[in-house]
Amino acid sequence: MPVTGHGWLYIPYDTNLYISGKLNEGIRMSSESKKSKDSTTTSANATTINASQIVDAANENVTKLVNESSKVQPQYAQAISNLQQEYIDALRNAIQRTFSVQKQLVTSNSNFNNLVVPDAAAPYVQGLVKQSDELTNNFISVADINNQLTINALNVLRENVKNFSRTVEAATEYNSNLARSWASSYSSFQQQFPNDSRKF
Repeated sequence: MPVTGHGWLYIPYDTNLYISGKLNEGIRMSSESKKSKDSTTTSANATTINASQIVDAANENVTKLVNESSKVQPQYAQAISNLQQEYIDALRNAIQRTFSVQKQLVTSNSNFNNLVVPDAAAPYVQGLVKQSDELTNNFISVADINNQLTINALNVLRENVKNFSRTVEAATEYNSNLARSWASSYSSFQQQFPNDSRKF
């Protein structure tokens, strides 16, 4: 083959196609050989896993999480109850201390201790005391109604959770029966048409 003036080897066009075709074929055969070797290795290393084992493992792990969270719930409830009781005790103590100081201030001062209310102002003072008592009783009544409504709402939510649980049980039983029915039908179909079962 002649050499050009630039020192390059001249190869006819048809020869280029032939060489590139052979190179591509060699690369393709090498790639297919590697793929078949990889698939053989993968199939040799593959292990059979039952689908029910995966479902059982997932069920066990989720149940563990729920059980762990349920262990902590009583501690949370007790901690919240203790905190509420501390707030109530602190508020009660603050009120008693405040009025104790005011009472001491009033009793220690003779001007306040021997205070005489004029007859004209007496009805207003008595009305103020009565309104204060009524207002306090109204607050207590509203608080009782509010507490009862909250307790009723919590009881309704509890019943809803029970209904949800019963609904899940019914749906699970229905799906389980459906799965058993389908498996039974499929098994009988395989027994009737053993050669055609590979198509499905």
